[in-house]
This record gives sequence, structure tokens and C-alpha cells, in this order.
Amino acid sequence: MRADRLLSLLLLLQGRGRMTAPELAADLGVSVRTVYRDIEALSSSGVPVYADRGPAGGYRLMDGYRTRLTGLTGHEAGSLFLSGLPGPAQELGLGAVLTTAQLKVRAALPDALAEHSRRVQDRFHLDAPGWFRDADPVPYLPQVADAVWEQRVLQVRYQRWQGEVRRELHPLGIVLKGGIWYAVAVAAAQNADGEGAVRTYRISRLVEVSTADETFERPAGFDLPGYWEASTQRLEAMLRQEVARLRLSPAGRRLLVAKFGTSGERALEGAGPSGEDGWAEVELAVESLPVAVSDLLSLGAEAEVLGPPALREAVVEAVRALAARYPPKV
Repeated sequence: MRADRLLSLLLLLQGRGRMTAPELAADLGVSVRTVYRDIEALSSSGVPVYADRGPAGGYRLMDGYRTRLTGLTGHEAGSLFLSGLPGPAQELGLGAVLTTAQLKVRAALPDALAEHSRRVQDRFHLDAPGWFRDADPVPYLPQVADAVWEQRVLQVRYQRWQGEVRRELHPLGIVLKGGIWYAVAVAAAQNADGEGAVRTYRISRLVEVSTADETFERPAGFDLPGYWEASTQRLEAMLRQEVARLRLSPAGRRLLVAKFGTSGERALEGAGPSGEDGWAEVELAVESLPVAVSDLLSLGAEAEVLGPPALREAVVEAVRALAARYPPKV
């Protein structure tokens, strides 16, 4: 809405001082021509906006002028929890709303605190996605987010490993984990997932989404952070049911944490004493045999698999096959 944009423009000038038209256009996500029209509209409404000419010029407010039109709307207040995550806020469709909310909060702060908030924003940035991987396309994320907020039923087509399925979902929340968006939802009674079952759906696998007119009631006492923590613990326990015995060099022990995270840290806590060569034995929770082989090979020559025998033999076979791919030059 233009009124929101005019207020954002006013708060930008109030918070930052002199700004050029291109700078304002970049922050507001509009064209320079639109900025010119908005500046004219502000001036016509009595806001003392002045234009300084020359290379160091730009627009500024009259010295001492401050607006107190800083009341937050409901959507702006709700967006503040994403203030350290501008990328995810943009994906949720809250980018402009978050910017306006931040400007309003800063405008309402005393000068010293406003300056401190600017310094924090200049010096700290959170980037949620992992390295070296393209982000999942999530075209339906804003629609799912709206349904979560409005408690509206979703009719979806979902791509599972076995093929596409149709689901009627009551979305309870959204989680961003390692750069991947997930919807936590209750499956409706007619679904094969079971009545009242809470499930996790990867939003990038939604093939089709339509929002129904009817609303739903959230389960009493549902705790999204608690559900997610319990769900991830169940998933880890289900996946990591085998234990590998490894012999690791000092470099291998460092790699173990880098490759396996908290599982590697737990394995090192129970590591045996180092031998004269510096190598030590550990026990590591691993996934199924094919996955474990692939994961353990990432440790290279800094690890030796001691057991179980089936896992050791599978690693040996994999190494033999790899060596056969690279025969020595004659």
C-alpha cells in the first residue's frame, strides 16, 4: 500500500539522515521515479522534506523534525521475530513488512539506542542456508504461511518417494532447518496418515496447494518447538540404529566432528586411549549399511573400520571398486 510506503520513506529519512533517490528506491523496492512521486506527496502533506543539490546531495528532513507515527500493525509486530533473518522473511512474503516494522521500532527509540541498533545490524548477519547447495524452490511457502496464521485448511498434492499423494492438512507451524522449509500439520481424518496425526512435510515437495474456506481448531497445548525437538530425536534414533567401531588418527578425530556433528562429538567423548601412533578407537552411531559406507569413506585414510564385520567388508569392497576405477599408469 502506498501509505505504508510513504511512512517507510519518512522513517528512512528520519533514521538515516540524507539519502539519495536511488538509495531510497533500493531500500523500498521501487523505481526512482516512484520515489520522486512519493517525495512530492510527502511535501504536499506538510512533511518538511528538502533536496540538497550536488554530488553529496540527496533528500533530508528539516533539522529537528521527528514523526511519532510508529504504531506497529499486527503483521509488522509478528514479523519482528524474523528480524535477524531477512532472507527467510523475504521467502515468507514478509520482507517489506519486516522492513517497515524495523523502521518503526528504530524511530521510536531514543537516539542512543537507535544508533546502537544500527551498529548491531551493520555488524551481525544470520544466513540460514547451508554452504554449497542451492536453496529449495518454495513457491507455496507464503500460501502455507498464510494458512498457518489464519488456521485455514489446505488441500495439497505432495511428492513422496513412492509417488504423489493428495492430503488435506491443518497446518500448525513452519520450521526452517538447515536452509530447508518444513510444514508441521495435522492430517485430516480421511487421510491414510491417520486421524489427528501430526506430520512433517517438506514444503518444496508440495506440487499443488489450494486454500479452503473452512478453518480448523489448533490442538490444545500444541508446542511447535517441543514437537520439532522430539521429532528430530525420533528420526535420529530411527536412522542411527547401528554402531560402527572405528580406529582414527588425530586428523581423523577432527574430521569426525566436521563430518558427523554431534554424533561425532558423542563418539569422541567415549574414545579409548591413544596408542603410540596417536590413533584411538571410537564407537559411532551410523545409519543403514549403504549410507554408513558412504559416510565413513568421507574420512579417507584417517579412519579404519574395525567392525561390525559386515560393515568392514562393505567398506573394503567399496575401496576395491574405487581403486579399480583408477588403475596405476603403466
